[in-house]
Amino acid sequence: MEQLKVILAAEIIKALDRDGLTVRAAHGRTGTAAADFSRIRNASLDRFTVDRLIAILNKLGSRVEVKVRVRRAAPVARAATA
Repeated sequence: MEQLKVILAAEIIKALDRDGLTVRAAHGRTGTAAADFSRIRNASLDRFTVDRLIAILNKLGSRVEVKVRVRRAAPVARAATA
């Protein structure tokens, strides 16, 4: 889950940089506290849920699509007993 949060935070930073937004301007656009954007830029993600990061990205004009693929694990070879 932490890896997903890091990926989402990186996308938020890209959106801020792409649009040339300061943390205060991002606050004005999204309603998210400017301090939260500073936390995201500093990779301090403990206070954020995945849902909240996705909501921030949506407010910044990005659409988030998450795909999950589950595969069967390869069979584990068992040692022969004598």
